[in-house]
Amino acid sequence: MPKIIQNKLVSILILIAMSSHSAANENAVFGPDAGAVVAKKPVAQVFTLDQAIDYALANNPDLQIAAERIRQAEARLGMALSAFYPQISARASYENSNNPAQVFAMIVAQRDFDANAMQNINSPGYRQNFRPEIIGTMSLFRGGQDYQKSKAAELGIDAAEFERSTVRNALVEAVTVSYYAYLAAQEALKVAKESIHAISSELKQTKLQYEAGTALKSEVLSLDVKLAEAQEAEIRAANAIELSKTSIANLLGLEHSTAFAVAATSKLTKPQPAGSFDKMLEQALAGRPEIMAAARQVEISERELKAELGAYLPKADAFVSYGQNSQSPGFSGQKDNVTVGVAVEMNLFSGFNTKQRVSAAERKAKEMREMERKTKLAIEQEVKTAFLKLQEALARLHVAETSVQAAEEAQRLVHEERRAGMTTVTRYIESETARNKAQSSSIAAHYDALSAEMALKKAVGNWK
Repeated sequence: MPKIIQNKLVSILILIAMSSHSAANENAVFGPDAGAVVAKKPVAQVFTLDQAIDYALANNPDLQIAAERIRQAEARLGMALSAFYPQISARASYENSNNPAQVFAMIVAQRDFDANAMQNINSPGYRQNFRPEIIGTMSLFRGGQDYQKSKAAELGIDAAEFERSTVRNALVEAVTVSYYAYLAAQEALKVAKESIHAISSELKQTKLQYEAGTALKSEVLSLDVKLAEAQEAEIRAANAIELSKTSIANLLGLEHSTAFAVAATSKLTKPQPAGSFDKMLEQALAGRPEIMAAARQVEISERELKAELGAYLPKADAFVSYGQNSQSPGFSGQKDNVTVGVAVEMNLFSGFNTKQRVSAAERKAKEMREMERKTKLAIEQEVKTAFLKLQEALARLHVAETSVQAAEEAQRLVHEERRAGMTTVTRYIESETARNKAQSSSIAAHYDALSAEMALKKAVGNWK
């Protein structure tokens, strides 16, 4: 190779290396686009059904509210148990009086009494008294009221936990149903688009035939009407998608502006027939948290009734007071005073207040027992309704699947006849409509059956 060419090649390679190096430095300083701000589009989070359920259980506001109610119940238990601990308080008081009785008491309490104090006992003048003290009290007996209230508070925690289980059970079912509604709406939109495509294609050919004089105007108008109906179905399906997506966002505790998507399942599971109704009902009565919560409310009301009855019994309290009395602020161990004692008290007449409180507690206990009975009846009805709806949905699904097979075969035959010119456009439209209707019915029946299966699982308390 000539030396001149070699020198030129070396020069070119040096220039390329230098330009690459300066471009790299420029990128390091200014970024990939100097002076330009690149806005990144947020990536939508995609939820499968299991992911949606897990996210809802972690973020749904109703479930968070139920958790806070459990903590409130725990705090109420702590408040009830505080009655079993001594109560200690500190107090400082100041008095200035010329009342002979009070002044004499101050002199004695301040350890200043002597023979001279008796000379001016009727006209002692003004005297002041500073008294810092610590007071302790402890309840010894309150007719069992403290014990019954603490037990009621413990049951309140159980009731709050069962209420959270109730919310959880309903939440899983609601997320599942909304998820299936979203997928059903998507399938309905797909069917509507396919129908629009098929009718539009046939309408285009029919218009050409009409212009050529081989088709009637009524055939064109019929296809126009069917196209409008298919477009209306498309709008309804699109709205159903948005509504179900809004419902899912609400259940998951997401802001509606948050970008998220729902993952379509590759293959739908077929709902399974339930066991016997008696078995389902037995499982529901044993496992539904609503029943357990209602039972706890009955026990709570009975404990509260016993607490109110305790007001008829005497109360005993122990107390101790330690402090000093002095004419000047400060503290001196030589002038301290200690008082210890026990006080017993019994209410002889409260203006019928105790009687009315006991009566109200008795009515509350009866109300809670009726609420428990009502809850059991409502759950029995819910299980029966869910059981029958699942059977109905499975039967409708079987009919819909058979109808789809028949409609698809009929549409295929009519399509062949239409290409051969052996049938009218009206017959073609009818077969196309019948097939689309059968497909839509089958999709709806499948998701309805899945939703019915979820409703039955919720009725028996599967997700508590």
